[in-house]
Amino acid sequence: MNGLRWLAIAGLSLLCVSGAAAQNYPTRPVTIVVPYAAGGGTDLLARMVAQKLEQRLGKSFIVENRPGGGTVIAALAVAKSPADGYTLLMGTSTPLAINATLHKKLPYDPATDFVPLALVANVPFVLVVNPSQPIKSASDLVKLAKEKPGSLSYGTSGPGSPHHLFAELFKSMTGIEMTHVPYKGSVPALTDVVAGHIPLMFCDLGPAQPMIKQGKVRALGVTSAVRVASLSDVAPIAEVGVPGFEAVAWQMLVAPANTPRPIVDTLYKELKVVLALPEIKQRISELGMIPIDSAPPDALARYVKTEIVRWGAVVKKSGASVE
Repeated sequence: MNGLRWLAIAGLSLLCVSGAAAQNYPTRPVTIVVPYAAGGGTDLLARMVAQKLEQRLGKSFIVENRPGGGTVIAALAVAKSPADGYTLLMGTSTPLAINATLHKKLPYDPATDFVPLALVANVPFVLVVNPSQPIKSASDLVKLAKEKPGSLSYGTSGPGSPHHLFAELFKSMTGIEMTHVPYKGSVPALTDVVAGHIPLMFCDLGPAQPMIKQGKVRALGVTSAVRVASLSDVAPIAEVGVPGFEAVAWQMLVAPANTPRPIVDTLYKELKVVLALPEIKQRISELGMIPIDSAPPDALARYVKTEIVRWGAVVKKSGASVE
C-alpha cells in the first residue's frame, strides 16, 4: 500500500513539475530546425517567425539549417529530440507527407512522430513553358500532348519532388503523357526551360517569377485554387483548362510527438498572432506563398494524414522511390 501511495505521489509531483514547466515556457532558447540550406523560402520564413516569437515570448528562437538526405536528416533529428518544446521543425509537405511513401525505409513516421503547431503558409507552383512553344494555355498543352503523345518533356528538381508530383497529378487528371527529365534542383531545370532544352516545368514561384516578368518563360497557370498576390495576372490552372486541379506544397511548424499540450497550445496561440500581422502576411506573399489562418493542432494532424494518403497515391503511380 505504501508503495502504491508513493508511486501516486511521485506521479502527481511529476505532473506538477511538467505543468509548471509548460506554464513558464519558454525558459531558455528554442531551436527551429530547417531541412534546407540558408537563403531559401523555408529558411526565410522560419527566420521571420522566429524573430516575432522571440519578441513575444522573451526568449531566443534560433534557426538551425540541417539540409541533406531529402529533408530526412532534419526531420529525424527533431523527431528524436526531447518532447519539451525546445526543438521544433519548420517542415514542408516533403518531410511531413511525401516522404512517407517516397522512402522505402523512412526512419521516422510523419503521422505519429510530430505534433503540428501551425500551418504557416501554402506554397503554390506555376506551370511555365518556353515562349517559343505554341502553347498559350493549359488547354493548349493538353491538346498538343494528346495530338503528339510522348512529344513533350518536363523538368523537375528530382524524382518525388513537388515539381515532379504536381506534373504527375496534372498528367493523371488530363490523361496525357509527358517525359520526366529530373535535374538536381529547380533552378537548373528552369534554366533549361529558358534555354529551350526542355519545353516546360512546374516551378516554385521564387525562381520562376523573375523569368516570367522578363518574358523568358510563359506562365500558363498557378497550381493553387486561388490567384497568388505576387502573380495576380496568372489564373489558377483549375480555371484555365483543368477543372478541379489543385496542388500546393506547404510550410508547417511542428514539434516532437508528446510535447506537453500546454506548450503546444501556447505556441499555436502565439503563431496565430504572428501570422496575422500585416507585415508577416505581406512578406509571405512577397516570397510567392499564400498566408494562412491556421487551423488548430488537432485539425492539422488530420490534414497531414490526408496529405500522406493523397500524395502517396501520386508517388506510387509515378513510380518514384528512394531506397
